[in-house]
Amino acid sequence: MARTKGAVVETAEDASNAVVAAIGNRLRALRQEREMTLQDLAEATDLSPSMLSLVERGRAAPSIQSLIVIANALNVTMSELIVTDQADDERIVIRAADQPFVKTAQNVVRRVLREDRARGISLAMNEYAPDTGSALKRGAHAGFEYGFVLEGQLTVELENVTYQLKAGDLISFESKRPHRFWNNGSKRVRTLWINLKGD
Repeated sequence: MARTKGAVVETAEDASNAVVAAIGNRLRALRQEREMTLQDLAEATDLSPSMLSLVERGRAAPSIQSLIVIANALNVTMSELIVTDQADDERIVIRAADQPFVKTAQNVVRRVLREDRARGISLAMNEYAPDTGSALKRGAHAGFEYGFVLEGQLTVELENVTYQLKAGDLISFESKRPHRFWNNGSKRVRTLWINLKGD
């Protein structure tokens, strides 16, 4: 579906590509502010320098888990990598058209509903197509999170335990526990995630 912005028609794919490019620019700027080389960041994230270079150049969409470990290494929230504008934390209404989203390497669509830096909270809606997930392997990061399934059935791997969540189910846990999320079903899954910033 296309949306009109002035005289320009922008598709969802165009918008996602623009966000991926903005993530790359933001990542490069933050890395350079911290005087880190790509190799330094690679060592801090356990990601390859070539992958990080592709992300910085807007040529690859990282997984949600990769965004989280990159953000942790740079001491920012994952949503700070996705959000392209410094939003006013006191805005009362954030219109759907103003909510940035990205399609990850695993084809998960993540829409940032609210990034409230002052209160250390991030709200996002994730949409998992069949046979997609947050990352290929479990990962951990700072913070605490709540996940609420709006539609479908989501598999959550938390350390060595697997949970099957259905619409209406909620999971909450310390983000430092290795975890990943996956849609093993044949229908899409929609979830709401609330992440609290950790130390």
